[in-house]
Amino acid sequence: MTKKTRLQFSSISKDSGSNASNTGAQINQVNSTPHRVEGHIMSADKNTDRKRSTNKNSTFQYSKFGKGQARKGKSGGGQPQYKQGGGKIPEPEAGVIRIIPLGGVEEIGKNMTAFEIGDDIIIVDAGMHFSTEETPGVDYVIPNTTYLEERKHKIRALIITHGHLDHIGGVPIVLSRIGNPPVYSRNLSILMMRKRQAEFPHLPKINEQIVENDSVIMCGKIKIRFFGVTHTIPDSMGIIIETEHGWIVTPGDYKLDQIDGIVTKEEEKVYSIFDKAKVLLLLTDSTNIENEGFSLPEVKVHQGLENLIKKVSGRMIIAAFASHITRLAHVVQFAESLGKHIVLDGRSMKTNIDVAIEAGLFNPKKGTIIPIEEVDNYPPNKVIILMTGAQGEEFASLNRAANKTHTKFALHKGDTIILSASIVPGNERAVEKMKDLLVRQGVRIISYRTSGEDFVHATGHGNQEDVKWLHRKTHPKFFIPIHGNHYRLVLHKALAMDLGMPEENVVVPDNGSIIEISPDGNKMVARKEKAPAGLMMVDGTSVGDAQDVVIRDRVMLAQDGMFVIIALLDTKTGKLKKSPDLISRGFVYLKENQELLHQVRIIIKKSVEDSAAKNLGKPNMGGQNDFDSIKAALGENISKFLFQKTAKRPLVIPVILSV
Repeated sequence: MTKKTRLQFSSISKDSGSNASNTGAQINQVNSTPHRVEGHIMSADKNTDRKRSTNKNSTFQYSKFGKGQARKGKSGGGQPQYKQGGGKIPEPEAGVIRIIPLGGVEEIGKNMTAFEIGDDIIIVDAGMHFSTEETPGVDYVIPNTTYLEERKHKIRALIITHGHLDHIGGVPIVLSRIGNPPVYSRNLSILMMRKRQAEFPHLPKINEQIVENDSVIMCGKIKIRFFGVTHTIPDSMGIIIETEHGWIVTPGDYKLDQIDGIVTKEEEKVYSIFDKAKVLLLLTDSTNIENEGFSLPEVKVHQGLENLIKKVSGRMIIAAFASHITRLAHVVQFAESLGKHIVLDGRSMKTNIDVAIEAGLFNPKKGTIIPIEEVDNYPPNKVIILMTGAQGEEFASLNRAANKTHTKFALHKGDTIILSASIVPGNERAVEKMKDLLVRQGVRIISYRTSGEDFVHATGHGNQEDVKWLHRKTHPKFFIPIHGNHYRLVLHKALAMDLGMPEENVVVPDNGSIIEISPDGNKMVARKEKAPAGLMMVDGTSVGDAQDVVIRDRVMLAQDGMFVIIALLDTKTGKLKKSPDLISRGFVYLKENQELLHQVRIIIKKSVEDSAAKNLGKPNMGGQNDFDSIKAALGENISKFLFQKTAKRPLVIPVILSV
């Protein structure tokens, strides 16, 4: 078990007679509930006005917007849970079809959409996205399930389109919150969810239901059918929900299997089910809506990697998304055909290849896959290493090799590294830094941006022409763009209108939007009410949106640091026993700010003694409520003063000890 050590403070200002180690011990003894306070103590409920309180808060932060006005944090979803006035979301009227995107719009990731028809709710996908700079320390984020939790008695099924984490990552936790309905998906997706579930042994086992591309199932009174789609992972499928007014269609993540714009016969056959169908509503992917033409077919990437494997003379490292199972399996099979050996490095890489083998997607010969410890036992041209880390992730295999911190593998001059992945927006700096470190070790890098080289990566999402083809094929009455940031959804709306879709028949949603199709099937509108859509953060063993204040504390600690006040109060006299100790971490260097400290001590003395004087002489003087009141006033006063003097908003932690 790793021993956790407390960070050392950058500086301590104290009386000459006080003991630094003693001070640290006193701090550890304080039982506090960390809340960030901007000028006053705040409620953890981000959907209500912050109200002044004195209940066991120990951190304070002054707001530049003034007293009583909270600064908006970056980590909250910002969507109201209920309409203005506090009324709950009404149940849908008879015959109404309700569609609620709970994730996957306003963003790429944590996809989940609920369909409510009569007394039945069907959920499609339950994904996640990883923490960002706006949610430091958080493991990952999942869709808000509040709306579904309140209606779990109506939920008939969770249907998973494919096995990528942005579609299955939240499944174990989501299921535990919504009554553990049956989960329908293809075999590979079920196996990947089973691996995911193994990380949560305390949660209920998934009620697995394997379906095929042409399966038809009943979920309550709703008929569901499936169809196969092309994506970067096998067993991807689209979903059809049958209604009395026509089909609701969502293909999940998809691209067309085509060459030079000509769709394959197999793909045409799959989509022929829409030739005579009446499609009421289409919901579809907007990820690549900015990209012209068709998506590059995966077969071109397979050909490109084959060419490189054959012509590269030295050792080859291929860094790719572990979820690109089709590509990885092809590399293993092709390398095997040339008598080369494969090394798998990275937990997700090993896991996904194991799952693919278990699913029967391919079956490498014994000895093809070798342990990384044996890599130097083979000639360089006889080994291909498949690694995680194409995005420059801090602890991924390739980045550890770049930083020379990999304990089992070292790069050699002359190695060729293929980055078989595009750069996810936001990862540019990390990737550039990693590439610098790699090149300094004498390796050659080939990426999808390297001119004159074979194709090494293709997206799994359709470009504009793929999208147009699907719209024309399904010819829907209504359209809701999903899977993309807001600007992408708006671009997708424009594309649909260019194809003849009336503007009133398109709704661009936010997370939590409640969209309804009228009982006669002739009108689609977004209600003014919204379902709860604030971030559900998984932070260690904690899950929920009430952590918003905690996350903002972390952000502000990184930005402006902290300021700790330790004061000894004589409860008999209401006076301070001595000058308070001051501790700064990431705020100001105390030795160079003596005038500031002098003023702070004056304010501390006045604030504490004035607050104590109000209760002096009372029989229960010195109780918890009294100390909370004194800390509240002190924190507010010091926070305001520090902001006025420094234009910074450190977390102020007042510690009042009685003597």
